[in-house]
Amino acid sequence: MNKIFLKSKEDARIRLGHPWIFDNEVERYQGDCKTGEPAEVFSKSGFFLGRGIINRNSKIIIRIFTRQREEPIDSLLFRKRIAAAAEMRELLFNQEDSYRLVFAEADFLPGLIIDRFADTGGRVFLSVQFLTFGIDLFRNEILSILNDSIRPDGIFERSDVHVRDLEGLPRQKGWIGHVHDPEITISENGILIRVNLETGQKTGYFLDQKKNRLAAAKYAAGKNVLDAFSHTGAFGLNAWKNGASSVVSVDISGEAVDVIGANIKLNSAGTDMQAVCADIFDLLKQYEKEGRSFDMIILDPPAFTKTAKMVDKAYGGYKEINLRAMKLLTPGGILVSCSCSHFFSEDLFYRMLQNAAMDSHKTVQILEQRGPSPDHPVLLGYPESDYLKCFIMRIW
Repeated sequence: MNKIFLKSKEDARIRLGHPWIFDNEVERYQGDCKTGEPAEVFSKSGFFLGRGIINRNSKIIIRIFTRQREEPIDSLLFRKRIAAAAEMRELLFNQEDSYRLVFAEADFLPGLIIDRFADTGGRVFLSVQFLTFGIDLFRNEILSILNDSIRPDGIFERSDVHVRDLEGLPRQKGWIGHVHDPEITISENGILIRVNLETGQKTGYFLDQKKNRLAAAKYAAGKNVLDAFSHTGAFGLNAWKNGASSVVSVDISGEAVDVIGANIKLNSAGTDMQAVCADIFDLLKQYEKEGRSFDMIILDPPAFTKTAKMVDKAYGGYKEINLRAMKLLTPGGILVSCSCSHFFSEDLFYRMLQNAAMDSHKTVQILEQRGPSPDHPVLLGYPESDYLKCFIMRIW
């Protein structure tokens, strides 16, 4: 068996639960240690840390699949891990629900994302991402397990992302097996959402905000709502479903606005809800100049930073939209503010809100601090899985 020994003190993060070993943390290799081969990882002193698959093409030389010395990386491991992930979701969701079935490292399957979409016609589709070399080696075994255990009507692959480049893998996208129309309709919290498995963001749709959209909607009855960075209109539609008097859903993408419009029509919400194509930074300034106000504003932007180096710039963006939103809210209005960037920590997000409140001369009550839906578990010791922040606040 190949063995990898880490440099002194480089094992502390791994012992705390982090599953990634970087190439600059390795002191020495024992064995051939070729790309695609399994290897055991040890501290400098010889303490066993785990076993993974080597990838010499990546800065992350190995991702840990198991911390049990006697457990091989084989089909049985994948079958057990997928079954355990599915069992947990089945406790939380109904068969008619759409949810994340496997959340990569947080479900002990590094680089594997599986989203389960249940359409309104009773069919089940899986959207899968094989993001890392180690997981891609077992794609056939994984697909066989999914077909045997989940029995989906179709599987669509969305391995068309940048991380595959870093792993030395080609990008791939398309149906695996039988071809279907990639546009389906799902039900979320009583509303209908059009999802395109081929062209939608990530795996087709952001399932991680499902519970947060429902929580925010509780505050929407009778309010005029601004839904910013709307993407599909899901936050706004949830608000409308719960009795919002009016909803304006805004996105900078014309494609996204077309999707919002289709979802508005699908739910017969056209008399109370409209889709607007605009840069929300400019629109918030315009609304402020016009003296316009809202009873509720929802901010769900894309990640303003995907690296630690860009955190300062991201801070400015988050602060600007939150400050302007606070100014536009009526006294006692509701602000729902989110960040999906792991690098923008909850402490930093909290501090940003404090400074936005101070500069806008507002007082803030935090009503709820929320994270992702429970189908996106957080792996202790792996902060990358703890990425989503959602604050629901009352602004005075």
